[in-house]
Amino acid sequence: MLLAAAAGSLGACSKSEVFAPACPQLSLLREGADLTRFTGSGRDITDLVLEAHLAAVPATCHWADKAHTKVEAKLQVAMSFARGPGMNGRTVDVPYFLAISDGDTIRDKQIFTARAEFPTNADRVGVTTPEASLLFPVSPEKSAAAYKITVSFQLTPEELAYNRGHATP
Repeated sequence: MLLAAAAGSLGACSKSEVFAPACPQLSLLREGADLTRFTGSGRDITDLVLEAHLAAVPATCHWADKAHTKVEAKLQVAMSFARGPGMNGRTVDVPYFLAISDGDTIRDKQIFTARAEFPTNADRVGVTTPEASLLFPVSPEKSAAAYKITVSFQLTPEELAYNRGHATP
């Protein structure tokens, strides 16, 4: 009897009140999840300027319109930074990107900048970026789960080569 009453009350709910929309897949680009910067061409510990790591990408999704033709994904990127002996100053700006793909096709890529400010008594800081809002067109045949959001540092060719040479299995 209670089950029948509960089922009857669910029928009165709108689609958006019953189920949240599917979210796009989130992915950290393996070769771009770390950043190591050195001064000049040296690779000694005294040449180390910065080490940074992408730590997490918490995201939420909701319907962006009443017709359920768009899903909005809101996300932030959590990063950790370690200041090396080769760093001048206590502030560093690091570029990172969010890329949207649909299957094997990249639909959009946006580059952002994260700023790390090290207090005088700390050589490690955590940074959470401002919230980014992304819209995804959906239909009954294609949910937002068909899309993929890839997050990575925007590396120079040298930084990417360093990561490839120091990758962990």
